[in-house]
Amino acid sequence: MTGYAVATSESAAGTLTIEIKSVNSRFLDLQFRINDDLRALEPDLRSAIMGAITRGKVELRLSFGRKAATTGSQALNLPLLTELQRLQGEVGGLFPGVQTMSVAELLRWPGVIEEAQIGQESLQADVATLAGRTIQAFVQSRQREGAALEAMLISRIEAMEGIVKRITPLIPQVVAAFQQKAVERMQDALGLACQGSNSALSRQDALERIRQEVILYGIRIDVAEELGRLSAHLTETRHILKKGGQVGKRLDFMMQELNREANTLGAKASVKELADASMELKLLIEQMREQVQNLE
Repeated sequence: MTGYAVATSESAAGTLTIEIKSVNSRFLDLQFRINDDLRALEPDLRSAIMGAITRGKVELRLSFGRKAATTGSQALNLPLLTELQRLQGEVGGLFPGVQTMSVAELLRWPGVIEEAQIGQESLQADVATLAGRTIQAFVQSRQREGAALEAMLISRIEAMEGIVKRITPLIPQVVAAFQQKAVERMQDALGLACQGSNSALSRQDALERIRQEVILYGIRIDVAEELGRLSAHLTETRHILKKGGQVGKRLDFMMQELNREANTLGAKASVKELADASMELKLLIEQMREQVQNLE
């Protein structure tokens, strides 16, 4: 499911900003864009997101803008200067007359000038608080999309229930018509047997034709069971949606079962109305399956 949220908080040290966005994915794929000095906070952020969602390609951006340095906010790193002085002495002993670093070069040396240290515990607490707010807003945005998807899925369920309701009364008519055709074929087969010169062999052939017709009849027109299972699966799918929670995997399974029954209905269809109904059902199921894969 798609979702988006961004939140910002101000502190004495600077500005924290967390942005979370996601696109559809069958699995949970997390990506982080975090300042290097905040990289240690990634495991906590990962745990917080995994505790809130289970599907989606999610990108989280965490940035920290330090406030401009003020008087007294910077200091010399004396241990580092002492170490540089020692190293310069050793180099001078090996290479007499070598030029030493100027004051400007020393001040540009990484780490020589230190900004006021930000308490790691305080910063971690600020990030945790801000992350909680952002994730909550992010989940709510996904819930709004989920509500829209639920309405769409319910409309497809209602359409399929309408198809089942429409074709169910046709089954007795289809059975009667097909039965009549089977009887006529049996009569034709018996007539051919009576006309043959070898009556015993012809009668055996006629009985075999009758057996084949009866088997074909039983296979092709028995769709009442499929329609019953379709109705049961649709009822269960509706129940899963209404119950809510993490429904994605359960709905994935229901789409497989619905598609199985629709395919069987099409394979057994003996009249155009049933074949058309099978195609309509499969189209609606495919529309649902595309969206179901994006649900939690």
